[in-house]
Amino acid sequence: MLDITGLTRRFGTKTAVDGLSLRVPAGQMIGVIGRSGAGKSTLLRMVNRLTDPTAGRILFDGTDVTALRGQALRDWRMRCAMIFQQFNLVQRLDVLTNVLVGRLNRRPALSSMLCMFTAQERALALAALDRFDLAETALQRADTLSGGQQQRVAIARVMLQEPSIILADEPIASLDPRNARTVMDALRGVNRDGITVLVNLHDLTTARDYCDRIVALNAGRLVFDGPPEDLTATRIRDIYGVSETEFAEQAAEAVGATPRFVAIPA
Repeated sequence: MLDITGLTRRFGTKTAVDGLSLRVPAGQMIGVIGRSGAGKSTLLRMVNRLTDPTAGRILFDGTDVTALRGQALRDWRMRCAMIFQQFNLVQRLDVLTNVLVGRLNRRPALSSMLCMFTAQERALALAALDRFDLAETALQRADTLSGGQQQRVAIARVMLQEPSIILADEPIASLDPRNARTVMDALRGVNRDGITVLVNLHDLTTARDYCDRIVALNAGRLVFDGPPEDLTATRIRDIYGVSETEFAEQAAEAVGATPRFVAIPA
């Protein structure tokens, strides 16, 4: 159970997240939606402790995440894996080594520095790549892969961390629709293994199709929390200030794509 209470983050005079409280049972897949600047990325970065809260508390299975320091914090970042929009792979290294990076915090410092991985760890990495249909790319440089392939490599890497929770910050924002579906299928498959997933999304159809629950932020505050079917046209207008059709058209124009939306009840 992830239990967030009164979480706040200020940057100078700007409040990015404002007194947010949220309970996430183990095994849920939650889509986090909202306008750009709503606080979605800041929320995920605070949960992972890449950004420290100004106020509030984060508990995970009774552990106060906001109080962790040193090795305990590094251990938390292994349990709470992060996937980024930019993939964050080492482009000049081969795919297999990029996946094996997920094991570094579980190994002695010297062997980690020298990338001295065991045969068992290499087998685990190959199995993770095979799961996401990437085994044949193991010895290729990361920069030879497509964006969708690189994002799946990033997911394989976090699987080697053996996480309890995965935070994905706009993982499909830079991908075409086909690759976006492949990446979301991969995340949903990981979630069905019992791993909690929180994923920031711009596309409302994707959020409805893949997530058990949707939470929406507006100006850093929680303004919606419920099942996808409760995300009505009225609620979408409250969140984005425009209709879903207008929102889809604006989002498509921003990325030069064809808008995707479905009719929903008011």
